[in-house]
Amino acid sequence: MSQQASPRGTFLKIADSVKVLIEGDPELIELPSLTEVMREHGVSRGVAIRAYGVLRQEGLAEPAPGERWRVVRSGDRVDRRPLDQRIADIITADGLAVGEAFPSASVLAERFGVSRPTVTKALDKLETAGVLAGGGQGRVRTVRAVPTREERS
Repeated sequence: MSQQASPRGTFLKIADSVKVLIEGDPELIELPSLTEVMREHGVSRGVAIRAYGVLRQEGLAEPAPGERWRVVRSGDRVDRRPLDQRIADIITADGLAVGEAFPSASVLAERFGVSRPTVTKALDKLETAGVLAGGGQGRVRTVRAVPTREERS
């Protein structure tokens, strides 16, 4: 009935195996999904989250809202702002004026390396804030207002 407890917590062993992945692949930017970790190691979601928490404490990974956990490498400059803020910056970066067409969710998903549903949520926030107008299935979103510096920070 009693299972032999690991002298080192399972979550620590999982964290160690993910560290090996990070160290072995300098091009790795996203960690495996929690579902993949659960399946591969036969553990619960809580154990997988706890393992990723260890990586966060050690400064090797960080959660990204609406995205997978990201690898943190020393010297890397990563924009850690929410996706809707990074998308809003496109207006000024690309020199878009009020009334101009805004890039589609597919284009933005490719540009930021996230899924279309994640981009759609961010675009909805910008529409609610009055920065974008239109949108929806098959409709082109347009710039409604150019965000000021205070709105973007």
